[in-house]
Amino acid sequence: MAFSTGRPLPPRVPLQYTSLDDIVETHARTKRGFNTRKTRDIAFRKQQLAQLAHLLQDNTSRFEEALKIDLGRHPNDTHLAELGSVHAHIMHVLKHIDSWTQTRKAPFDILWFVMSPKIRQDPRGVVLIIAPFNYPLYTSLMPMACAVAAGNTIVLKPSESTMATSALLAELFPKYLDPECYAVVNGAIAETSKLLSLRWDHIFFTGSPSVGKIVATAAAQHLTPVTLELGGKSPVFVDSSPSGSNFPLVARRVLWGKTLNTGQTCMAPDYILVERSRQDELVEELKKVYETFWPKAEGGPRGSESLSRIVNERQFDRLKAMLDKTDGKVVLGGECVREELFIAPTVVKDCTGDDSLLQDEIFGPLLPIVPVDSTEEALAFVNSREHPLALMAFSNDPKYREYIFNQTQSGACLANECLFHAGCFVIPFGGVGTSGYGKSLGYYGFETFSHQRATIDSPGWLDYAPVMKFKYPPFKNADLPLIRWFWGEGPVNLPRVPGTPGSEGAKKGWLSIFGW
Repeated sequence: MAFSTGRPLPPRVPLQYTSLDDIVETHARTKRGFNTRKTRDIAFRKQQLAQLAHLLQDNTSRFEEALKIDLGRHPNDTHLAELGSVHAHIMHVLKHIDSWTQTRKAPFDILWFVMSPKIRQDPRGVVLIIAPFNYPLYTSLMPMACAVAAGNTIVLKPSESTMATSALLAELFPKYLDPECYAVVNGAIAETSKLLSLRWDHIFFTGSPSVGKIVATAAAQHLTPVTLELGGKSPVFVDSSPSGSNFPLVARRVLWGKTLNTGQTCMAPDYILVERSRQDELVEELKKVYETFWPKAEGGPRGSESLSRIVNERQFDRLKAMLDKTDGKVVLGGECVREELFIAPTVVKDCTGDDSLLQDEIFGPLLPIVPVDSTEEALAFVNSREHPLALMAFSNDPKYREYIFNQTQSGACLANECLFHAGCFVIPFGGVGTSGYGKSLGYYGFETFSHQRATIDSPGWLDYAPVMKFKYPPFKNADLPLIRWFWGEGPVNLPRVPGTPGSEGAKKGWLSIFGW
């Protein structure tokens, strides 16, 4: 088979790494910046968020070019997946920062209302954000917007694999943002190790589970809280009943979700589960969509400007090895050109659980199909593996979708769609188990970078209330009934599990009139 001519890789300028001494100074400088308390000022936070938006807007063409160099990405994808969504997120945070930062009254409680319990939203301190190569702006500036809004100072470590974008961020940060509070550190393993040896007030890491373990281990030496946005093998359930799924819709949305950024997306569809009797029908629909996305007459995927490239040779070799070892049948794509970092979107059918494509997260444009004989078999297959970052269920039947969601665990569960939850700022984004822990986006990201600090204001006259005298020594046995009465101690007015210890006929405590 003759393949079309591809497009050459643009030249890449080596990234200048930050020296280890400068890393220590950057950490100290941002710590001093936090200690000035300037980030406590909401007006300052708004100003810096606005500057972050200006940084993107003023340099749009430069970011487009940088991402084309780093990932071979078309500007449309860059704006859809990064520049547009990051800008919108910053504006969302700016819109809500006044309400998010307000000290909140605690819910009314008869025991505590006189002490005016409240919850302050305090900054954590100096934050380290470590971003990966696949979406270098999204994975760095999305969490950064929330961290700025929460009043932290920040050191950003972008990926050394996206050299042009990382260099541009390092150039622009001191021009637009307060250098005492926000900085970029560039480098690879040595520089990241140095960063992780320092004490931070929070670390936000996006990347692979294997590196996530290293980050969490390093953070544990300082008892530093960590947010891990990892990945995993995100499955696609396809309702194979006669009227269950719209197969053309499944093919179109899954193939788009799989090939955005050439599959280098942590929550991309990793594999499809479909009943064996309808596997070939789904393959035919995928072939139709494939031709509309990358027409052969226009050069196919290799000649298309609409398809990104693999980030570097190491990732290319990893994906090529996966594909070479598969026991499944390649029914679409398969072309790999190392000199161009090009791997065609590839569909592989008849894959089994022990196939090379079903072991680790693919993180590339390879889409295996796992045929099953029933929904229960599909559920057993997914539930025998680590919890994914996302799970997709395609069906016209809401009961089917709800059943899949109820029987599984994942960071997110999507009905008839892929990826778009990562741009929905009113719901949390995050994993579970080996796909990560902690949340980001919108208020949930703001909360991640905030310390919910409890406060009470106890009036002096309470010491004269009979129910509070018992807290001071010397203790008297006669006060014990009063203490127990205060807390409403007594029999639990709830049914017991048959066969467990305890007597019948429990009586209510006095606080039960308030629902306790």
